Amino acid sequence: MSNLRSMRVITMYRESARLLVSRTYAAGGAKKKGSKVGAAGDAPKASTLSKEVKSTTVVGANILKDGTDPKVMADAEYPEWLWHLLDKRPALSELQRKDAETLPYEDLKRFVKLDNRARIKENNSVKAKN
Repeated sequence: MSNLRSMRVITMYRESARLLVSRTYAAGGAKKKGSKVGAAGDAPKASTLSKEVKSTTVVGANILKDGTDPKVMADAEYPEWLWHLLDKRPALSELQRKDAETLPYEDLKRFVKLDNRARIKENNSVKAKN
């Protein structure tokens, strides 16, 4: 009887060692026999949200644990500066061609910042060569 128990223990030990040593793969990597590439299971899932919800809320914008997605408001309810965030701003070369005294304050500020950045890069490259 003790031999039988020791054989069971040894067999269980070997199986557990084989499981620990064997290589595992990510789920879904194994294909079923006879499955076709691009089958219906691989197709993107249809959205469960209705079109009405998609058009009235900003889905996925909630950052709070117990919060809800914010509602989409009318354009007039948003601040004016929001609509100018994606406007193209002039490059340094364009600002250098213009007269500095006639530039608006925001463009003048940008010109000084970009000019300082360009001078620092030039000085660093000169120092790196020496």
